[in-house]
Amino acid sequence: MRQTKAIRNIWLGIENLLLHKLRSFLTMLGVVFGVGSVVAMLSVGEGASKDALEQIRKLGSTNIIINSIKSTEDESSATTHSHMSIYGLTYSDFDRMTESYNSVKQVVPVKVIRKESRLGERALELRVVGTTPAWFELVSRDIVAGRIMRKDDMDNNAAITVLTEFGARKLLATQNTIGQSVRIGSNYFEVVGIVKSESGQAGSIQIPDQQVDAYIPMTVAQKYFGDIFSKTTAGSRTREKVELHQIIVQANETENVEATAEAIERMLEKFHKKKDYTISVPLALLRQAEATKRTFNIVLGSIAGISLLVGGIGIMNIMLASVTERTREIGIRRAIGAKRKQIIYQFLIETVVLAIIGGLIGTGVGVLIPTMITYFTGMTTLVTLSGILVPLLISAAIGIIFGLYPAMHAAKVDPIIALRHE
Repeated sequence: MRQTKAIRNIWLGIENLLLHKLRSFLTMLGVVFGVGSVVAMLSVGEGASKDALEQIRKLGSTNIIINSIKSTEDESSATTHSHMSIYGLTYSDFDRMTESYNSVKQVVPVKVIRKESRLGERALELRVVGTTPAWFELVSRDIVAGRIMRKDDMDNNAAITVLTEFGARKLLATQNTIGQSVRIGSNYFEVVGIVKSESGQAGSIQIPDQQVDAYIPMTVAQKYFGDIFSKTTAGSRTREKVELHQIIVQANETENVEATAEAIERMLEKFHKKKDYTISVPLALLRQAEATKRTFNIVLGSIAGISLLVGGIGIMNIMLASVTERTREIGIRRAIGAKRKQIIYQFLIETVVLAIIGGLIGTGVGVLIPTMITYFTGMTTLVTLSGILVPLLISAAIGIIFGLYPAMHAAKVDPIIALRHE
């Protein structure tokens, strides 16, 4: 019985709103724009942070990335033709990191050399990465064809390489992929596999791979290319000695990552006289990015919430005008036995219906906007369930909050005075 009565009151509220279609529509616009802007802005914010967070996660929440950098002292002395810069991580650093910490699961060394690669008439400058098979465990990449590096490749000093998909397409566009021999520098390597790659930066951390990488066993990189690299630019020739360009350390537990990073930093400070390394912790960056994302969403939500507030004020204003227009109707209903709470319910239902319908239309607009942004610009947007439900609930709450005063004002109207109203 109560359910039937409630449904009847809702239909009655809708009929009253339909008596003034244009006014009802204009009143709803504030809620439509408010909810639409909340949904759209949250979707854009979610999408903007999704890619960055995903890239950081791909670096590994248990990984610590240490990179060699040229110190300011080495930079200033690099202009001397006969000078050789010696800096960066060493094989001894790798050994100490492998043996000294119980919280370390595994350590992966990385040596990077820029070399021209050739296959017939095709040429491409590759970033040759000397490393171990464990690299592919710490930096997970999809295998497109063939296989990745194996332990026996290291043991046998096998001249094999795993190319990235981009590099393979450039060099092997018209050739059978696996089994081809590619000349890197002055040496030939057999292509045994192709993997997908990432490129760019995740926050302040450089992604460990690039689109033009060629992965070779560390033992082969040491044997063929050594530790001293020459570079000729603008008539000057510089030499650098770098044993390892990067070391990736994997902690055994997420809880141990930051403590292990601090311990490694103390160790490096002890054995390095100059600051020729940087330590990056993806886990710390991930936490920072997630905190920034939450702040960003709160700011966006607050800005869009102002539109909802304006829409609520518009609803209250129109409902107060409606109470004045319907004073005689209120008096008649009170005279034939309607109670004050029934008058309150009636006007409250009308404002809630107005707000919810506006919220539903606004949700549709809010979902459409990010879809169009993605379609026309390629920018990632993400519509979440919470991003839809929260604005809808807020719009319903606005209908109750801003409709309560007009409803109570209507219920307080004196029936005798109301009946005299023209």
